[in-house]
Amino acid sequence: MDKRVQFDFEVYFTNGGSLKGEEFRLDIAGDHITDQELIDYIIDDLRLLMAGKVNILNKQVINEPHKRKTVQQKPPVERLIDLSHTIEEGLITYKGLPAPHICDYLSRTESQKLYEEGTSFQIGKIEMVTNTGTYIDCPFHRFENGKDTAEMELEKLAELEAVVIRIPYTETLEITDQYLRNREIRNKAVLIHTGWDSHWNTETYYENHPYLTQSAAEYLKDCQVKLVGIDSHNIDNTKGKNRPVHTILLGDEIVIAEHLCRLEQLPDEGFTFTAAPPKFKGAGTFPVRAFASVQQNL
Repeated sequence: MDKRVQFDFEVYFTNGGSLKGEEFRLDIAGDHITDQELIDYIIDDLRLLMAGKVNILNKQVINEPHKRKTVQQKPPVERLIDLSHTIEEGLITYKGLPAPHICDYLSRTESQKLYEEGTSFQIGKIEMVTNTGTYIDCPFHRFENGKDTAEMELEKLAELEAVVIRIPYTETLEITDQYLRNREIRNKAVLIHTGWDSHWNTETYYENHPYLTQSAAEYLKDCQVKLVGIDSHNIDNTKGKNRPVHTILLGDEIVIAEHLCRLEQLPDEGFTFTAAPPKFKGAGTFPVRAFASVQQNL
């Protein structure tokens, strides 16, 4: 017997207002569907924009023939834009942390002794702290029992639907929730473009940088975003000793990407974002090759 699910729902929009439905039904595969899967389906199927908090109520699975056919997937993206800084010998990413040391473990000259004439290889050696260059923060960075880079699901790191919110540092350094409203951000990667990356690798970069406030972090959490990135020195205000944005986002397993660059090359929406680190056990932060995939009509 085919299975369907019947439920009530409440959708609250980020720009005000709400939508409620009673005894809504849809087809499911198998005998169970989670509330989160239902929420995702409602938003996509009804093509709702500016959706924030969503509640699922009175859910029950019933025996009833399916009504719909499978929807085809979107076409693949075609153009890649690099959003990462280059890591090189002596680079200072965060004052007080050592710069990376990049050298030969086995040089080409030494390797020639091991192979026939005309054949040589180089094996490099890198010593660095994990907060180097463009990197992501996982929950383990903030919480002892949080997920490290080896435990984070690829679904939270790769090919995320994304949006850019542009808040120039010349306009404000303190980014509150008010700057994030009236945008479709639910279940997406949110990239904050401030333009601060223009100061990269200069003395200006390290102090008085743009940052998110606690209210902004709470708003992003309520909207269930997957990742938050910024082209600044830190997503938190580094003048104090507390880090509310890290605490709120990582506490909800929302990945943070810091020290992004070239966000001005991206459209405001309609692209995907990837920032996947190696699978290191016991590492909560690690450099990434962050990039966007932008669909291009030929």
